[in-house]
Amino acid sequence: MSEFFSEISLFYLPLLFVLGAATFTLSTISGGGGAMMQIPILNFLIGTSQTAPVINLGALISRPSRIIIFWKHIEWKVFWYFVPAAVAAAILAGYLFASVKILWIQIIVGLFLVSTVFQYKFGKQARSFPVKLWYFTPLGFFIGIVGTFTGGMGPILNPFFLNAGITKEELVGTKAAQSLFLGMAQVGSYSFFGLLNRELWIYGIALGLGATLGNFIGKKILSRMSKLSFRRWVLVIMVVSGIVLIVKASADLL
Repeated sequence: MSEFFSEISLFYLPLLFVLGAATFTLSTISGGGGAMMQIPILNFLIGTSQTAPVINLGALISRPSRIIIFWKHIEWKVFWYFVPAAVAAAILAGYLFASVKILWIQIIVGLFLVSTVFQYKFGKQARSFPVKLWYFTPLGFFIGIVGTFTGGMGPILNPFFLNAGITKEELVGTKAAQSLFLGMAQVGSYSFFGLLNRELWIYGIALGLGATLGNFIGKKILSRMSKLSFRRWVLVIMVVSGIVLIVKASADLL
């Protein structure tokens, strides 16, 4: 047993559990962004090259609980437009993970997320541009690629959900169902191409167990929130996530 944990920093395990619980509580009441909020801390703890596999593994572990909690709210039409393209993109990105950088795309996405606070007039406006169901297919491919590289791209989906009239429990539940299959493809790709070692599996499990607890706490809070409050929380997390992406990509460029 001591040999099994010889490469593991045991101090990280409770820290990752608490990180998962806190970020996924906030993620549940703001439509996503839990993984994005974990990026700066995990970059510091385990290094940028190992952050994405750990985040996506932790998120995958937490997703069944979120799906069960929000099952009756899932919008299955959106799910079927999104998932096939996202899974194919995740497999492709796993193959390219070690050799391709997408820093400029991260900056562009970050700027888009920051701009949403103005698009929605600080939450007062319910929609900012029209969205059709087929939009979720190219969006799924894009999220599958970029999310596999970065470890978190959930907030970029939120403007499209909100503009399709999907909010609160429907938004959270549908994203969770989509993300389960995307996460399976991502973690499968990381494992197949040798990007997940024993140490990262342990860290990801600790993160995922905390995130599972966060799902249950967040659900209780979400049920008491108005649509306006939810939309404002979504905007806050999108802006914060955009800033994280811009700072991270800019630091890597420099």
